[in-house]
Amino acid sequence: MLRLSTKGEYGVRAMFEIAKSHPKPLTIKEISEKQNLSIPYLEQILNKLRKAALIESKKGPGGGYILNKNPEDISILEILKELEGPIALTSCLNPSEGCVRVNRCVTHLLWKTLGQQISELLNTVTLKNLLALDYYGISQRKALNSKKAPNVLNKKYKV
Repeated sequence: MLRLSTKGEYGVRAMFEIAKSHPKPLTIKEISEKQNLSIPYLEQILNKLRKAALIESKKGPGGGYILNKNPEDISILEILKELEGPIALTSCLNPSEGCVRVNRCVTHLLWKTLGQQISELLNTVTLKNLLALDYYGISQRKALNSKKAPNVLNKKYKV
């Protein structure tokens, strides 16, 4: 089945913690402790997010990582694209791989449409939406088990 790598999953969790602290900087140690993530792996992830200009690091006392934009302006899709690359459910949809059968493949349009729908959903969900779920105590399990999960995630909450 389709599965996100730990790089994508941990990256979103780290960005959530940085957003939660926004605009105060958060150290890598604090992120690591709050999300139970290894510091060396987290360094790699945060470095990619920094190079993508989603976050910046402040050096010195009181330093740490901060968002480069407001939480409502950073979508989950932006984070995942930087860490995972484009959403390509099959190799024929990956621009770097391509497929010689694309013009006669019966499933190409199916996978392309599914990938577009996933991208569209991830583009509507922002860090602010995740913060709102946390703030209002909405259980992630309850939200995801609901048939209205996308509505719960992209609802405009006041935080």
